[in-house]
Amino acid sequence: MGKLVALVLLGVGLSLVGEMFLAFRERMNASREVEPVEPENCRLIEELENGSEDIDILPGGLAFISSGLKYPGLQNFAPDEPGKIFLMDLNEQNPRAQALEISGGFDKELFNPHGISIFIDKDHTVYLYVVNHPHMKSTVEIFKFEEQQRSLVYLKTIKHELLKSVNDIVVLGPEQFYATRDHYFTNSFLSLFEMILDLRWTYVLFYSPKEVKVVAKGFRSANGITVSADQKYVYAADIAAKNIHIMEKHDNWDLTQLKVIQLGTLVDNLTVDPATGDILAGCHPNLMKLLNYNPEDPPGSEVLRIQNVLSEKPRVSTVYANNGSVLQGTSVASVYRGKILIGTVFHKTLYCEL
Repeated sequence: MGKLVALVLLGVGLSLVGEMFLAFRERMNASREVEPVEPENCRLIEELENGSEDIDILPGGLAFISSGLKYPGLQNFAPDEPGKIFLMDLNEQNPRAQALEISGGFDKELFNPHGISIFIDKDHTVYLYVVNHPHMKSTVEIFKFEEQQRSLVYLKTIKHELLKSVNDIVVLGPEQFYATRDHYFTNSFLSLFEMILDLRWTYVLFYSPKEVKVVAKGFRSANGITVSADQKYVYAADIAAKNIHIMEKHDNWDLTQLKVIQLGTLVDNLTVDPATGDILAGCHPNLMKLLNYNPEDPPGSEVLRIQNVLSEKPRVSTVYANNGSVLQGTSVASVYRGKILIGTVFHKTLYCEL
């Protein structure tokens, strides 16, 4: 009798695990393919071969690009090379990317850059904040940009017990920023288990030297984050839930959720079109292909534009879509005066004139 009960319990357990795995595959869009949407005037940037996970562009057209991310469970074509920050001047007719030199005693060999955000001080000094993962931990690095020398000067490293599994960051003041935590567990196996179980334990936090606090929670996997041009609203992507959270920012830095925009695709980083206020979202149409990389059947790419974000019916359109033949694993798209840079987690970078 005991053996029979054990077999029944085992069968029930296996059935539940099977159902959870099928549900996980469905959430990851495991069977989805994309129809191509490709602008005519596009070219790959030769200097960027190992990813361009996040992109932030100055008002004058200088684009900062984080490259070389090493992330547990994802492909990397240069595992022994440290990450870099590249710069492109989008005012040039045929812009090229150049790696920025970093001075100031920063350990470049452990550089593993993820999300980035620009902050311009009152005296017009430009600071670059970078999510870094040395030894697979999470820190935020602060650099000063020297435009004439085309270089970065390392200033400071920020660490905090709430800054774990940090994905992206948006800076709104001197050492004042919002950041996303994409996994609750820091162990890669437990992180995968967390996604299969569909736990909602990740969050958005606010950091300042005086106060650090969680300001939005209940995300399956909080990912890209940005802010509206007037800094009244914060937009955060939940990649596993395939949506974007629209939140109102208060004077005490707390956030109140106004709405959630469902997109049906796995949303990575977000940027705002400075000319229109539209959200540009770099997306993964099929995350299973990204997690189980196969060069014969690579992950595709997708960029969406979300217009009228605060209206009852935001308009969603496809700016770019490719099945992986050109661009694999798009993570971000950023625009400047009719030009768009489309970055990837570990692959190439596409430049288009729209």
